[in-house]
Amino acid sequence: MSPLKSSILAKPITITAATLFFLLLTTTTTTAQDFDLESECTNKWIYIRPLPPQFNVDPLSNCSEYPIFDNFCPYVSNHGLGQKTHNKSHSWYRTDPFMLELVFHRRMLEYPCLTFDPNSANAIYIPYYAGIDSLRYLYGPEVNSSFEHGLDLFQYLYHSDSPEIWRKNSGHDHFLVMARPAWDFSQPLSNDPPIWGTSFLELPEFYNVTALTLEARAYPWQEHAIPYPTSFHPPNMALFESWVSRVRRSRRTTLMLFAGGGGISANPNIRRSIRLECENSTSTDVNGCGYSELCEFVDCSNGVCEHDPIRFMRPMLQASFCLQPPGDTPTRRSTFDSILAGCIPVFFEELSAKKQYGWHLPEEKYEEFSVFIPKEDVVFKGVSIVDVLMNIPRAEVRRMREKVLEMMPRVMYRKHGSSLGLSAKKDAFDLAIEGVLKRISSRLKEVAAQ
Repeated sequence: MSPLKSSILAKPITITAATLFFLLLTTTTTTAQDFDLESECTNKWIYIRPLPPQFNVDPLSNCSEYPIFDNFCPYVSNHGLGQKTHNKSHSWYRTDPFMLELVFHRRMLEYPCLTFDPNSANAIYIPYYAGIDSLRYLYGPEVNSSFEHGLDLFQYLYHSDSPEIWRKNSGHDHFLVMARPAWDFSQPLSNDPPIWGTSFLELPEFYNVTALTLEARAYPWQEHAIPYPTSFHPPNMALFESWVSRVRRSRRTTLMLFAGGGGISANPNIRRSIRLECENSTSTDVNGCGYSELCEFVDCSNGVCEHDPIRFMRPMLQASFCLQPPGDTPTRRSTFDSILAGCIPVFFEELSAKKQYGWHLPEEKYEEFSVFIPKEDVVFKGVSIVDVLMNIPRAEVRRMREKVLEMMPRVMYRKHGSSLGLSAKKDAFDLAIEGVLKRISSRLKEVAAQ
């Protein structure tokens, strides 16, 4: 048994940095020269900055040291995809969204337009596991030093390792992945004592860097949201198409579904309204509507659904609409789970997706694959979600579901080393890279014009 597999099965342990470093460095990488893609790689070259283990591998070796957060050792396996949901699974994993930094790094190693010359690169990737490293400030012994998060990385990039790479464009051509909402890295430097989060995105040293986060703030230019990783990571076209076929033929016997926690507060809020509407829906409401159930509530309180996709994917396959109310933050991983299940997402505020994931879910197409009901109308004006959804013609529901299926490849992260056929379909990683390259190119032109 490999050291990584045995570590997963053991009680809280320490994954050795050497093991993980070996796994990353021995991964096969591809370059444009290997595939004779010189012309295709014009304006798409990316250079990966080499970093010492302290910035990516070493934080993984502390995977069991944050009991308040979680022991994330089981989710490091398969380059961040986590363990398979069962032994015979080829596409489904117990993926933790906070492992996106590992998933992204692994996919970068097989990006076809890598260059070993930073001077010829159109963008420069920093393989820093910012979200994982932030745990020592959020839950660990350095909680009172959260304003220092990122300073050691800047010291290395600017002073220690080929400083001319950074100074050439003052960091405008650099990007990194931060697998948490941007708010977790946005604590003002003036907070004393610290309240919550680190100050990484508040450091002037990183103002020019593009940060790919799970959720972006509404105003700063520096970050852009990319989809939460789901549990679906197919390795080839046959398995992908098999899933699409299953989703398409699934019988939708429930009108709407909400998978999540909360909603028990007595104060007015959208989750409480949804929960009450589900509880008050009766069998008599169903007569003549073509559904055997109006509303299903999948209780995911206390994180019971996070690493067990069967809990919510099976009900989602049977529902026509999946409700996506905001919680602690506007966005939800469930949005992308529902798209993979062919369940039409219902949003209650624009920051939940429309103003977040423009590279993956184009803003002008939202009416084609989703429903929007302002949360204020539901909470304070008595608008019934059931009535709104029931009034959508069945033919329109079918058209919306087909659009949801079209969106499916755009929000999934296919498995690393996937087949050529599946690799031809642009997934969430591919679209993120396209967006980064366009963003950096535009930014460099702006800077040059100043």
